[in-house]
Amino acid sequence: MLGCYPTGVAVMATRDRQGASVGLTCNSFTSVSLSPPLVLWCLALYSPSLPAFLDTPHFSINILSAGQSALSRRFSAPISDRFEGVEHTTGAGGIPLITGCAAYLECRNETRHYVGDHVIFIGHVLRCARSTHKPLVFSEGQYGALA
Repeated sequence: MLGCYPTGVAVMATRDRQGASVGLTCNSFTSVSLSPPLVLWCLALYSPSLPAFLDTPHFSINILSAGQSALSRRFSAPISDRFEGVEHTTGAGGIPLITGCAAYLECRNETRHYVGDHVIFIGHVLRCARSTHKPLVFSEGQYGALA
């Protein structure tokens, strides 16, 4: 049922305790508040990336552009180094910011809530930027772009 609800596609990214970049594809992302600027996203309790996001003071939300569906697939695949060969810069606390995105948000890891089989992360947006690229959209198992 929820597959018919179109969503944007983002890569959440941070660094683990060893300094390695960690990222995953996510479409459970939304705005919570404008003042202060807060956003939320959800991560499954069984995700191998969970410890890195629980430990980090900062994370980025890289809103993928229409031409980045391959990155969406890459960051949802079970590979050891998802950032290998992915062009990116660094933001607050060294968090990865993927090049070519429609937008990105640099967030302080404000709080988290355990609900069912997921953790809801709430981030305080410290900085954000957008490009002229159209965002990537996902619906009914297909990638697309807004007209």
